[in-house]
Amino acid sequence: MSGEVRSGERIPRRDPPPFEEASSFAEAIRRDGFLGTALDDKNQYGPVAMMVLLMIVATVTGLAISLLG
Repeated sequence: MSGEVRSGERIPRRDPPPFEEASSFAEAIRRDGFLGTALDDKNQYGPVAMMVLLMIVATVTGLAISLLG
């Protein structure tokens, strides 16, 4: 599948990353770790973990701005 260019596409496709399904978000975090789930998409809860990571970063940034301002 790597390097395959389908009709109408210009960019070759790459092989998908390894993926294993988890039965719950907690199991996904326990098995693959929070950053592995959020950044490496090791299971189907990658987008959910990315939203949680975004909320954590936004909260820390907001606290830093309010404390320094």
